[in-house]
Amino acid sequence: MKLGIWLPLFGGWLRNVDDEGMPVAFETVRRVATTADAAGFHTILVPELNLNDIKGPDEPCLEAWTTLAALVPLTKRIRWMAAVRPGFRLPAVVAKESANLDLISGGRFELNLVSAWWKEEMEMYAGEWMPHESRYKRSKEFLAVLQGLWSHERFSLEGEFYTLKNALLAPKPLQRTFLGTSGVPVYAGGESEEGRAWIASHCDGYLMHGDKEDSIAAAIADMDARRSRLELPRLSYGMAAYALCRSTEAEAQQELARITNVRASAKSQHSYTDFISQSHLRTSVSLEDYSVSNRGLRPGLVGTPKTLIERIRKYEDLGVEFLLLQASPMAEDIERLGNDVLPYV
Repeated sequence: MKLGIWLPLFGGWLRNVDDEGMPVAFETVRRVATTADAAGFHTILVPELNLNDIKGPDEPCLEAWTTLAALVPLTKRIRWMAAVRPGFRLPAVVAKESANLDLISGGRFELNLVSAWWKEEMEMYAGEWMPHESRYKRSKEFLAVLQGLWSHERFSLEGEFYTLKNALLAPKPLQRTFLGTSGVPVYAGGESEEGRAWIASHCDGYLMHGDKEDSIAAAIADMDARRSRLELPRLSYGMAAYALCRSTEAEAQQELARITNVRASAKSQHSYTDFISQSHLRTSVSLEDYSVSNRGLRPGLVGTPKTLIERIRKYEDLGVEFLLLQASPMAEDIERLGNDVLPYV
């Protein structure tokens, strides 16, 4: 099992706690990134949102790609995964930026393609909102442009959303995709039928929200079967999780009660309704679930280091290859996890 982290561009991960001691500033994310790199973590996922999904849309947040580009040279080993939302960016430019970041990082760059769910944000920054099916169609075409430019000397496409004429991309990325061609690995998540079908046929890896063991096992079995039918190599599986590691179980449970107290703040409501209504989910999400990002509490990584190690091993047995962890306070918890958990999983 490999352990990665999310980069806290939003001032933390707790929707019911106003101040987590992680100000929205480059110095905050620099400290988190360099601490994770030094501790031996595997990946940093940089989420792309132009509004603050965690603390509320009126609060500040850092921009994903420029922040990542500034941080990559400050790290030595850790991999970087940038989320990208097709509604915000042109795919040919993203293909070029990705190739460049792969070269800058020495082959440590990956993409997380996100079809978008926040209607308010898309209307603000892209000027439009599409139904679920159209968003996935656009994502498919977006990825076709990326993979076409990475793998061909010249690439043309006449699509529903994008048109390219004899486009050139050079230099190419250092890495190769599951297709055996030049390109950076592309991960995506999705629980709808159309989302899973597309990911199985076109992506290198599948990212899952945090969930109970039976749900994760079923999701992996489903995606394995899809890849097998397509005669493609196995996907790489990652899962989001919130890590709450404390010296005693009592301390951990006390902290859990504090961060899931939905009465402490009304800010959880700001994007909850959009998330529920605009995402095709296979499971219900309560406000308590939503108090921590990405259903991070469902895997149960709450307790002493021993408890977390046991829980992580159970998910490894199910086929999860890496976890993308959130924590608060982030830099301090990365040091704790790096010392007390990472060496034993």
